[in-house]
Amino acid sequence: MLESHIVTVGEKKLQGVRVSLPNAPVLMLVGSKGFLGCGYFGVDVADKVGHALAVVSGVSSFDDMLGATVKAFSTAAGDIGITTEMTGAEAAELLA
Repeated sequence: MLESHIVTVGEKKLQGVRVSLPNAPVLMLVGSKGFLGCGYFGVDVADKVGHALAVVSGVSSFDDMLGATVKAFSTAAGDIGITTEMTGAEAAELLA
């Protein structure tokens, strides 16, 4: 099942997309500059196509994503200030 929600982070809004799968959902928060994705996403393809992507893992909800620590990020995400020392919420604000 596919679900879509608006997720607010600070004063910014992102489009939350959740795809329910048997063992774990696929989650992403999409902003105008890029997206925050769960562990299903890899930065290699994001780098290849020039997308700003920050990845968090071990999450099962949008709230989990915002509280998790960024584990990896694409070159384009690094260019807008994303690091592995920030939370998903901090990254989401930069990606919004």
